Amino acid sequence: MAEKTAVFTGGAPAPIAPFSQGIIYNGLVYCSGIVGLDPKTNKIVEGGVKERTIQIIKNLSAVLEKAGSSLDKVLKVNVFLTSMDSFNEMNEGYKILFHGPLPARTCVCVKSLPLDSDVEIECVGYI
Repeated sequence: MAEKTAVFTGGAPAPIAPFSQGIIYNGLVYCSGIVGLDPKTNKIVEGGVKERTIQIIKNLSAVLEKAGSSLDKVLKVNVFLTSMDSFNEMNEGYKILFHGPLPARTCVCVKSLPLDSDVEIECVGYI
């Protein structure tokens, strides 16, 4: 049976709770949900949902790369928004860093997110 391996990188914000930035298992990397924190300052990036989405995807990219994967190898993305009014703005940031063929994706609206963020994203990629 394959073993799971934790992924940690300074290229993404340190977890704010007891979890790994990612887990490698059976040729896949499962990236934990990330909000738009700048890993250098540990503060939410300024601007809107678009800017935070871009930062989140850069953070996810750092975790994926540490695991031996990349954004091009992402299979599934889950997006959490605190308002569906932000859907188009999130997509503007999303399409800057994700290119075809695009991963499968789910986007849901939630009541609240950690650190009062308005967007959080998690993903699964292959190695």
